Amino acid sequence: MKKDTFYITTPIYYPNAEPHLGHAYTTLLCDAATRYRRLVGTESYFLTGTDENTEKVVEAAEKAGKEPRQYLSEVVAAFKELYAQLHISYDQFIQTSDETVHWPGAIEMWKRLEENGDIYKGTYEGLYCVGCETFLTEKELVDGTCPDHGTKPQVLSEENYFFRLSAYTKSVREIIEKDEIHITPASRRNELLALLDRGLEDVSFSRPAKAVAWGIPVPGDDSQKMYVWVDALTNYITALGFGRGEELMHFWPGMHVVGKDILRFHAAIWPAMLLSAGLPLPRAIFVHGMIISGGQKMSKSLGNVISPFELVARYGTDATRYLLLRHVHPFDDTDITWEKLDEWYTAHLVNGYGNLVARVMKLAEVHLEGPVEVPEKQGFPGEYTDAIECFAFNEALDYVWKRIGDLDERIAEEKPYKVVKEDALKGREMIREAVRELYAITSMLEPHMPDTSTLVKKTILENKKPENLFPRL
Repeated sequence: MKKDTFYITTPIYYPNAEPHLGHAYTTLLCDAATRYRRLVGTESYFLTGTDENTEKVVEAAEKAGKEPRQYLSEVVAAFKELYAQLHISYDQFIQTSDETVHWPGAIEMWKRLEENGDIYKGTYEGLYCVGCETFLTEKELVDGTCPDHGTKPQVLSEENYFFRLSAYTKSVREIIEKDEIHITPASRRNELLALLDRGLEDVSFSRPAKAVAWGIPVPGDDSQKMYVWVDALTNYITALGFGRGEELMHFWPGMHVVGKDILRFHAAIWPAMLLSAGLPLPRAIFVHGMIISGGQKMSKSLGNVISPFELVARYGTDATRYLLLRHVHPFDDTDITWEKLDEWYTAHLVNGYGNLVARVMKLAEVHLEGPVEVPEKQGFPGEYTDAIECFAFNEALDYVWKRIGDLDERIAEEKPYKVVKEDALKGREMIREAVRELYAITSMLEPHMPDTSTLVKKTILENKKPENLFPRL
């Protein structure tokens, strides 16, 4: 019987610019989920990385006056720096330009699709958006431009290899209907089923090498380079050793965390590829909403971009993690501004949890002779675990903050600092109960605010008041 494992992936991000808040949020969701699984003892693996065999990278490098590899090393360093600042605990950072780790599996995938009769050569003429790296139909355009990038697509006519996606419409639909790939939230599942109702069309899986000099050559045909989907989507298993030893393939199948804009690639093209290649399907796909600011999509021209680096500089690592995990809705689009962030930071961290820790530990330090005994292994209540299991980190943290409020209220009402003067035995027991509840609260914060949780637990075990956890702005 297969041992239960947990494998989670972010999308591999385009390294054509510095990482933005969306990258930070998606990666944080995966990190908190992985930390929770590790806490409850599940063997876990967390993958992130960058999608590098793309025209976007070449264009961005040319614009910066650099060679693609030099440009990539600098942008990838920025991603890794952000992850270091956010204390992201990934197990592997995959780069699709890595000819040792990634290329063998991508080539193996191509060969399997070809052997199954699902790759053929054909001529395609259509509207191509470089920003999306995909062909668009007239129906998808808004005033003649790409709805996501606002740019006019190029008219391209070229000979490519195609993947017979249309042959898998019925199979993929049945899989989604039977919940064999669990898609959260249900609204995104319904959106995908509507797409499948219209029928899937065959997709281009290569581009002429003269058009895209950067990328993986098609096996047996150097005049073509693998196109983004066969190359990029396969990273989820090449990272585990597919095509070169399979030393980590016991983690597959896993779950993917994606933004709503790339759902169809992960829930239609990727399952069809896996079916063709005779490989297991992903267990689940979690689809989160977008972060906007001031009612509009973040953009440099509007001046409403909130950089994740600026968040960490202003609030610190764990406070940034808290603000994003609790106050960005996991399913819907969320509007955040600096004013809202400041308000949440002050109300919930400075005056909320931070104040409670200082209050409880001051009582313990003054009135108790030594540390309070706490359980070696802290169990988690159902309300908390149920929320985390379905990626509702905001609800899990709402529950934790309710416990914070309840403990604060209990101290205000029962006044153990007064009781201890009149009845030392009773007063000390009340303080011990408050410390034990603070420990339980702090344990639940570990996946979300790992450093803070570790620090507060240490102060409880040593019976001392910690330094100021969350400085006032």
